[in-house]
Amino acid sequence: MSKPLVLIVEDDPQLSVVFSTALKVDFDVDACLSGDLALQKLTSITPDLIVLDMHLPGKSGKEILEHIRAEKRFSESKIILTTADSLLAYSLYNQADLVVLKPVSPMQLRESAMKLFR
Repeated sequence: MSKPLVLIVEDDPQLSVVFSTALKVDFDVDACLSGDLALQKLTSITPDLIVLDMHLPGKSGKEILEHIRAEKRFSESKIILTTADSLLAYSLYNQADLVVLKPVSPMQLRESAMKLFR
């Protein structure tokens, strides 16, 4: 049985590794460090879960979120938004499956992701 695919879109390289490490036990993990790379990857994959930072170089997390929500093939994809901006988090609350304020612990991310797949 294959694991669900998660795409981590996080511009902080260390945090991307932390997120990847936290999720790789239960998910197949792919990661990218910019919004532009995320949009490029999303042309060829349909992740089961997307962990999406809101403040990214290139395309913003909000632009990526709009792209995902506009395409029918992502209708089953779960989205966890991560941001340190509580006002932005509140404004996007209804557009994601979960909004998590940074700092995010690896255990918190893993537990949040697993809840979405129960």
